[in-house]
Amino acid sequence: MHPVLFEIPLGSGLKIHSYGLMMALGFLAALGWIRFQAKRDGLSVARLTDLTFWMIVSAIVGSRIAFILLEWPHYWAHPLDVFKIWEGGLVFLGGLLACIPVAYFYLKHYRLNFWQVSDVFIPGVALGHALGRLGCLFAGCCHGRLCDPHAWYAITFPGNAGSLAPPGVALYPTQIMEALTEFGIFLFLAIKSQKKGFDGQILLLYLIFYSAFRIINEWFRGDIIDGVVVGRGINPSSWVSLSLIVFGVIVLLYRKGRSP
Repeated sequence: MHPVLFEIPLGSGLKIHSYGLMMALGFLAALGWIRFQAKRDGLSVARLTDLTFWMIVSAIVGSRIAFILLEWPHYWAHPLDVFKIWEGGLVFLGGLLACIPVAYFYLKHYRLNFWQVSDVFIPGVALGHALGRLGCLFAGCCHGRLCDPHAWYAITFPGNAGSLAPPGVALYPTQIMEALTEFGIFLFLAIKSQKKGFDGQILLLYLIFYSAFRIINEWFRGDIIDGVVVGRGINPSSWVSLSLIVFGVIVLLYRKGRSP
């Protein structure tokens, strides 16, 4: 709703974009949780802080590459737009998938347990993602499709310059739906972390819960990816989410059976 918060100094042309600011706050919130939980679990705070840096880099690169692949015709015609991440255009699932191999090789190098460290990280991921989706709300990206203008949940975007949402029409509040869900998942996982049954349980529960919600939320989306309206049928994000649910359930049952 407010893609640009303000300029520094006023009239200078140096703009502070709400999407970038919320992304930064999301990364800081995630880092705060990771350091807190690492100390509580007796893990090296310094090692996990370093890993967080590499995870942030891989998440941005992976999520951007995923979006570019989905919107390939636009970026083929406008290659410099690849670097305009402050305008939105990050696919969360692409970033999540990119983080997994980076984390695996880092943890293997320093002989840290992948499942244990993943359980420390993943509630922070949910918290940071929630704040990032609020950035999507401000920027107008990832917006919902048209809905009943008299519905209590409908939101209408004004005609702000740079907003990616269609102005003046009632839309499903998909960004708010996802932010609230991620906050709820964070709270659940934060509590569950204190009494988990085995290492990896927190990560796998996140994959199952978030992916299930993502499939539902995609149906309400109305933004355009590669000429296809998100929410009409099974799109790439829904297929990836479905695969993650199947993977999460299988590995969860397997590791649960192996736990004491």
